[in-house]
Amino acid sequence: MPKDRKVDVVVIGSGPGGEGAAMQLAKGGRSVILVERYEKIGGGCTHWGTIPSKALRFAIYRLTEALNNPLLQACGVKVKPSVAELSKSAQKVIASQESMRRTFYMRNDVEVVHGHAKFVDANTISVNGDQKITTDHVVVAVGSRPYRPRGIDFTHPRIFDSDTILGLDHKPHSMTVLGAGVIGCEYASMFRNLAVKINLVNSRDELLDFLDDEISVALSYHMRERGVLIRHNESFERIEPREDGVIAHLKSGKQLKTDVLLWATGRTGNTQDLGLETIELEADGRGYVAVNNEFQTQVKNVYAVGDVVGFPSLASAAYTQGRAAGMNILGINHEKFGLSETIPSGIYTTPEISCIGKTEKELTEAKVPYEVGVANFKSLARAQIIGQEVGMLKILFHRESLKILGIHCFGASASEIIHIGQAVMLQDGEANSIKYFTRTTFNYPTMAEAYRVAALNGLNRLF
Repeated sequence: MPKDRKVDVVVIGSGPGGEGAAMQLAKGGRSVILVERYEKIGGGCTHWGTIPSKALRFAIYRLTEALNNPLLQACGVKVKPSVAELSKSAQKVIASQESMRRTFYMRNDVEVVHGHAKFVDANTISVNGDQKITTDHVVVAVGSRPYRPRGIDFTHPRIFDSDTILGLDHKPHSMTVLGAGVIGCEYASMFRNLAVKINLVNSRDELLDFLDDEISVALSYHMRERGVLIRHNESFERIEPREDGVIAHLKSGKQLKTDVLLWATGRTGNTQDLGLETIELEADGRGYVAVNNEFQTQVKNVYAVGDVVGFPSLASAAYTQGRAAGMNILGINHEKFGLSETIPSGIYTTPEISCIGKTEKELTEAKVPYEVGVANFKSLARAQIIGQEVGMLKILFHRESLKILGIHCFGASASEIIHIGQAVMLQDGEANSIKYFTRTTFNYPTMAEAYRVAALNGLNRLF
């Protein structure tokens, strides 16, 4: 690449947020250079986050399903693969995803430059300190990494975070998971499915308190039923690594000794060494950058998307936010496209969780007259056939207008099922009505039929 270049937009980071922005801008006729500091594109989502962890989850699910098969048990089949061996299934997916994404950039004439990007000023980006790109706009999509406080030795072979846990070369007998957010709950579920004894340490009084209360309670119940020991209202004082294990000293005086420890107390934005101070743009204490509804920072020509802006920190949200930022640069009206209230959450615990819209607590506090429609999976023929009877679908709707206000799903395929309701919920006017589900014929037997069951259940509550 020549030493000095001029393009319309520089995108920093090739994860979902950067990709979404670059593709939107390129298709809108803008010249784009994407800067990625690593040799491979795709960001943390592809290489050490979403794709590898979900591939591991699926491998564990298939393994436990097979080992619980009475026929295999009768044949004496016993397998004890390491986490690293189970994670190998992700490598083919990762390679395929990266290759596909490189094709996207090539096909849309987006030049990918590998190196460390840093602001010289609001319209100039240096790459590795020896190349300069002048630009009209910048989209910062540098992602995040696990938060690592001082005083904890993350080089110790028994202490892990969510980036390093996938390299675990053996199946531990026991594990303490410090932090019961989404990542902590997901990994606690995964390792418990491998019969690892789990201590899940939560600093709050309930799991994932942003969820609908009923879903949060159901998650706690089923995790405990599977043998996860949940410790609420606890926080760590210090971590003591030993040759034969790790002791987590809690402020309550408890000491938890397990084979390994997974640190899962949140993430921090990758804004270090980005040169934000040169454009008078400050990140907060966790490295996150504040943006408005257009994903524009306080520096008008600089945008930020994805994990680096904080909540909701989802790969799906990052891609949509990237597109929204691109639309704004192009002058396209995107309304609420990319805002968190239009994006469902997907939580890959066992059972799975997905939700969109308001919770019962939020509606009650806002004094909104709502009603509830519920479908329990145990009553669905499809759930009975596939042996996945744990779970429910809950629809919250306005008592008078019948407008859908929130959808909450807990159980098998929740992250897939949610999109049916999402499509109806985000319609305007009368198209957004719970009656849609009572007037529509669903394939039978399917999990999607839960919408009809829940809608009838809710409408029957009206008087």
